[in-house]
Amino acid sequence: MAFDLWRLLRRARYGKPIVLVSGLPRSGTSMLMKMLDAGGLAVVSDGLRSADEDNPRGYFEDERVKNLAQDPDKRWLHEARGRAIKIISYLLKELPPQHNYKVLFVRRDLREVLASQAKMLARRGERSDASDERMLELFEGDLWKAAYLLKRRPQFEVLELRYAEVVAEPEEQARRMAAFLGRGLDVAAMAGAVDPSLHRNRA
Repeated sequence: MAFDLWRLLRRARYGKPIVLVSGLPRSGTSMLMKMLDAGGLAVVSDGLRSADEDNPRGYFEDERVKNLAQDPDKRWLHEARGRAIKIISYLLKELPPQHNYKVLFVRRDLREVLASQAKMLARRGERSDASDERMLELFEGDLWKAAYLLKRRPQFEVLELRYAEVVAEPEEQARRMAAFLGRGLDVAAMAGAVDPSLHRNRA
């Protein structure tokens, strides 16, 4: 009860929440951003990283996010209030507490994440120095830390989504997202933004 009251006071003080789309890389965060954009929610994206074979529908990224850990000046996040921005799970701990955050956290089978990442690296002529077993350990550790942070900090409210469920039942999951965000989003348009053919790496 005290925790809920604290959140209400935070909302009154800090205003509209920033909508965070988060999860591991290659877990479906770009898909969620596309859904929100189609549904009518303004998104923060600089457009510098264009669509490619790995993300044919676009990445919806902002380069400033990559410097969250190094740059002490995070005032630019003020412009994200009331909008959606993609921030991978590892960087959630770098977000300043002077905002409210509504987090759409997507989880995907880790074997699929690993396969998708391997294919992306191969297309770029790169490879990971870590074994698959080590990468799975790192993924699991990152997810555990993110879940702990999101549960313990009052600035975060979280809705967890499963990548496979969003692909299989996009309208139902889009409805959950819209209800959680409390916005008049176009659920049908959100569902229509999901392309099941892009679920190419299946466990």
